[in-house]
Amino acid sequence: MNRLFFGLILLGFLVTAWHQIHWLPVVTDPSPMQLLTKGMLEAATASVSLAMGLIGVMALFLGLIQVAEQGGLLTILARLIRPVMVRLFPDVPADHPAMGAMILNMAANALGLGNAATPFGIRAMHELERLNPCPGTATNAMALFLAINTASITLVPSSVIAVRAALGSQDPAAILPTTLFATVCATLAAIVSAKVYQPFFPVSPADQPVDREKKDPLVEAEPLPENTGYPLWVSGLAIGVILGLIPLTILYGKLFSAWVIPGLVVGFVGFGWLRGVRVYEAFVTGAKEGFEVAVRIIPYLVAILVAVSMLRSSGAMAVLVGWLAPLTTPLGLPAEALPMALLRPFSGSGAYGLMTAIMQDPGMGPDSYVGLLVSTIQGSTETTFYVLAVYLGAVQVRRMRHALAAALTADVVGLLAAVFICSRLFGGR
Repeated sequence: MNRLFFGLILLGFLVTAWHQIHWLPVVTDPSPMQLLTKGMLEAATASVSLAMGLIGVMALFLGLIQVAEQGGLLTILARLIRPVMVRLFPDVPADHPAMGAMILNMAANALGLGNAATPFGIRAMHELERLNPCPGTATNAMALFLAINTASITLVPSSVIAVRAALGSQDPAAILPTTLFATVCATLAAIVSAKVYQPFFPVSPADQPVDREKKDPLVEAEPLPENTGYPLWVSGLAIGVILGLIPLTILYGKLFSAWVIPGLVVGFVGFGWLRGVRVYEAFVTGAKEGFEVAVRIIPYLVAILVAVSMLRSSGAMAVLVGWLAPLTTPLGLPAEALPMALLRPFSGSGAYGLMTAIMQDPGMGPDSYVGLLVSTIQGSTETTFYVLAVYLGAVQVRRMRHALAAALTADVVGLLAAVFICSRLFGGR
């Protein structure tokens, strides 16, 4: 992360310095360095605003996860997909709370809930850190989880569908099959790449194990008791039901996307109530943790968003687009969509703004090929550097090992899959 942070800042500064040296002063126009300074300060302010905005979301969903955990929902979910999770995460005990938190994070991403997945992911990282013998260095399980998180299989990209509908699309849910295809490909790439890269990023001899009793006390929950899990046929049936929902989601996702978050709140609280949990007290306990975590990640957000802002304000991103557009356009990724593809791993809000601007362009619109492609890219990829900065920062992990390489591999595969499926389904538009 140190090299990435320094590299982004240095590149942004050097490009701006070149523009400043060759700039002809104009009375009414700010200089390149002034624009860079303005962009940096605005990004720093936006970082804090973003973290403050996350407080409510984190408090809400960590409160819900606390109710679910006390009611035993995490144990049930972990047992249901135990055959898959045990094979993917052999270093994590099958009944550890990390399993349930990871499952809920993946479920929130699958439903296109955006920031709603972040509290679950941070909780999973805290639980994985409790198993980490070398604090400060990402474990194999952390790297794989982060790679899967950046790919995030998405059944219902609800926020993108809402934007498309607001901009007058005749078929806002047209991106459901393309998003599903791209995210499935990206998730498979994330799993394979994390496993393949793992031996090339060993734990450093300097990363000495520590006494687990001296670890960060933020997360106090104990591991769930040992159990043998549900019979294999039960797990197979549950996974089969989930897979069977995929075609229904493609056909009818638009009808129920607005019900997702209210349904989660009622479902979690109702489940806890039926299981005898004191739901109000449990919710408040989890919400307090959400507040603490949101405040803790502010420095990490400021660092990464300021670095990305320097890259954009300097014009380096525009130069890169100019170089790549002649190569990508014949492949189905036109110049109009290329900035979106390049920016998406760095800035979710920036990519969101670009997507909206592209679909608002009268020459394109939401139902054009470019509009459908950028909608698919927005709905089928995660903000990789945001995820790494926030999730690793929340548990003070400084050495990410192969997490970045696996996540970027998943990003590239997801982008290629999005271009492929959109060119096949919408290439004539």
